[in-house]
Amino acid sequence: MPYLARFLEGEVRSIMMRRTISGMIGTGLLAHNRRDFIAENVDPDRVHLNICYQNENLKEVYKELFDDSVERYNVGKRKDRQITNYYEKIRQGKQEKLFHEVIFQIGNREDMAVGTTEGDLAVKVLDEYVKNFQQRNPTLHVFSCYLHQDEATPHLHIDFIPYVTGWKGKGMDTRVSLKQVLKSLGFQGGNKHDTELNQWINHEKELLAEIARQHGIEWEQKGTHEEHLDIYNFKKKERKKEVQTLEQEKEYLTAENEGLIAQIAEVRADIQLLKDDEEQAVKDKEEAEKRAEKAEKDLHSLEERRERLQPVMDNVSKEIKEYGTVKAILPEAGTLERVTTYRDKKIKPLFTQMKNKIAAMAAQVKELTKEVEKWKHKYQETKQAYNRVQRQLDTVCEEKQQLSEEKQQLQGVSDRYDRVVRVLGENIVENAVQQDIQEQKALEEKRQMEQMPKGSIHERLAWGARKSEMENQQRKKNKTKNRGMER
Repeated sequence: MPYLARFLEGEVRSIMMRRTISGMIGTGLLAHNRRDFIAENVDPDRVHLNICYQNENLKEVYKELFDDSVERYNVGKRKDRQITNYYEKIRQGKQEKLFHEVIFQIGNREDMAVGTTEGDLAVKVLDEYVKNFQQRNPTLHVFSCYLHQDEATPHLHIDFIPYVTGWKGKGMDTRVSLKQVLKSLGFQGGNKHDTELNQWINHEKELLAEIARQHGIEWEQKGTHEEHLDIYNFKKKERKKEVQTLEQEKEYLTAENEGLIAQIAEVRADIQLLKDDEEQAVKDKEEAEKRAEKAEKDLHSLEERRERLQPVMDNVSKEIKEYGTVKAILPEAGTLERVTTYRDKKIKPLFTQMKNKIAAMAAQVKELTKEVEKWKHKYQETKQAYNRVQRQLDTVCEEKQQLSEEKQQLQGVSDRYDRVVRVLGENIVENAVQQDIQEQKALEEKRQMEQMPKGSIHERLAWGARKSEMENQQRKKNKTKNRGMER
């Protein structure tokens, strides 16, 4: 390398800050990542600075990704070999994990602390890095992703489900498989210290290092992962049981929530829709009021401009009238002055001057007239728009009032239903609801049977046969009942 190039590279290196870059496997404490509880090493006053990129329900993601594949797999299988719940199968199995977590960090608490200029730079680099993560890794479905700024050092949690599609081997055609996913991304693996996962993490660290370099941070490679996130070195054993307990409690509450009565959910969904409609109506009202206010201001501005233009027009008209009288301002002729001299030296220059001025003023009058007409037209359009907005505003207010009344009615229905459930119990209410549904279904079927179809003669004959059979069955039931009463 030429001396100048080496010198310039050395100068650039001396300007850039050198920091470690950590990329490690996390334990996947989702509740901690979401801040469902506050650990001792978390600053509560900085929790609001955390950035949430993704927060999906893990069970729902599993249904979205694998339910179709489960259905295809179960076709033709014995019942005892079918998969009923792929989430539980993976959770209870030993071959694959439900999901994986990786954590990335630049520097440590000594050189990239939260709240410092360097820490803010780390946040910027991590934010830029994570925005293209899913695009780079399409088969690593990210369902949870947080950038934490409420601990000692900014760091990034990425939780993902590795899945393959179009699998030709044994089992489901869409399935969880970290090894196969990483192989499809180009990471073949080597010995036990150079696995597909390690290769992939190192690759992502290189990408992170390149982004950091663009921001003036050079990767200081130490060949060790000893300097990593402070959370996993800060009273880990003391809070592990607490976290596990909270996770179990969360799972229990989630399962309990999924078992809520469907009718209650429907009523509350209607209430939520009404709330959304009401909020939208409020927004529409505010927007309409803003448009009306702007239209009123434009109208007022046009009136002011018209008032300013009117004196100018009056003055122009006055000046034209004054210059229309030529005789009053003609200069007197000398006693011995010749007619040609008087005409050429006094009359012609004066007329030329008057002609030019009148022409200029006429042009000005023409331009002002156009301007007045334009603003008159705009004034009328603005006034019409104002009237339209005002009518829209009145309509929105009426709709808001109607939505509010419907919301109150539905809320009353929901409250009464909740009260019935508390008094009678969920099972009794649910059984009563299901019984009513069946009775209504039976009544509807009976009503349909009582009406002769309008189709072909064959359909009518079939209907008559079914009706006759039902009537015979009913008569038999009645006879059996009467015999029992006689005995």
